[in-house]
Amino acid sequence: MSDNLTWSDFMKVEMVVGTILSAETFEEVRNPAYKMLIDFGPLGQRKTSAQITKLYQPDELIGKQVVAVVNFPPKQIANMMSECLVLGGVGDNGEVTLIQPERSVENGTRIG
Repeated sequence: MSDNLTWSDFMKVEMVVGTILSAETFEEVRNPAYKMLIDFGPLGQRKTSAQITKLYQPDELIGKQVVAVVNFPPKQIANMMSECLVLGGVGDNGEVTLIQPERSVENGTRIG
């Protein structure tokens, strides 16, 4: 593993809960992915791309709450500017299982 973080290092990472409003196949990327719009409540709505096609279909993602990092700088992915990073566990075969709250919480709830 890498160097240990301090508590203040950890608190710099803004991980928050949001609800997926839309999800569709991202045709313009090299690796299979979905374009998604996520509602983070008081933080607003943000676009992202996620390589989660092995375990999820776009229609089943809508309405699902996920955890995302919202304070990375925007990143150009093909023809879209990604504004957050959805978190998930990566399995041995590259399949990503989304990290979700156990219960429904308000969009924008911070993880910490």
